[in-house]
Amino acid sequence: MMGHSLGGERVERRLAAVLAADIAGYSRLMGADEEGALARLKALRRAVVDPGITSHRGHIVKTTGDGMLVEVVSAVDATRCAVEVQRAMVEQNASMPKDQVIQFRIGIHVGDIIGDDDDIFGDGVNIAARLEGILEPGGICISNDAYRQVRGKVELACDDVGLQVLKNIAEPLHAWRISPPGSVMAPAHSTARPQGASAFGQAIHSSAALSEYVWRP
Repeated sequence: MMGHSLGGERVERRLAAVLAADIAGYSRLMGADEEGALARLKALRRAVVDPGITSHRGHIVKTTGDGMLVEVVSAVDATRCAVEVQRAMVEQNASMPKDQVIQFRIGIHVGDIIGDDDDIFGDGVNIAARLEGILEPGGICISNDAYRQVRGKVELACDDVGLQVLKNIAEPLHAWRISPPGSVMAPAHSTARPQGASAFGQAIHSSAALSEYVWRP
C-alpha cells in the first residue's frame, strides 16, 4: 500500500482485485413484485453470495439497489468466488418460475485503486463495473490483467472476446469471458462500438447512488 499527499489530504493507493456484480433485470423484478424480489435477494445473499465472498477472502465495499462492489485479495480468489456464486445461482434458479429468476453479471479487474475511508475509487473500480455490463445474465467477464493472474491457476474455460471499447475508459480493453457450467451464454457484444454501462456501472460514477444501501441481508 502506498500513501501520497494530494491537496493536503493523504491518498492511499493499493493494487487489488475488484469484483463488480450486477443483477440483470433488477427493475423488472422489483416492478413485478417488490417485496418478493427483495426477500429473494436477501435470502440469496445469506445463502450464496456473502459466504462465497468471505470464503474467498473478499469483502463487500458497497451495495446499490441492483449490485455490489467487492474487493478481493487476488484475481484467483475473485475468479473462484465469481464462478462459485454463478454455479450456485444456476442451482438456485433451476426450480424458480422464469419471471422470478435472479441472475448476476460479474466483472473482474486487477488494478490500482484509491482507498478513502470505507470506499474505493479509480480505474480499477470503473473497469470492473464496465466489464460486467458487456455480458448476458449469468456471465463472468475478466480483464486481461486479471486473466494473466489466473491463467494456469484456475481450471476454467476462458473465451477471448478481444478488445472491448468501454464507456468512459480511455483505451480499448482486452477481455475474457468465463462461462460456468450450466449457464446459458450469448456472445459478448461486438467490439465495433462503445459499450454502455449497466445501472450498477453508472452508479459507480454517482456518489448519490452509492449512498443508497438498499440490498442488505
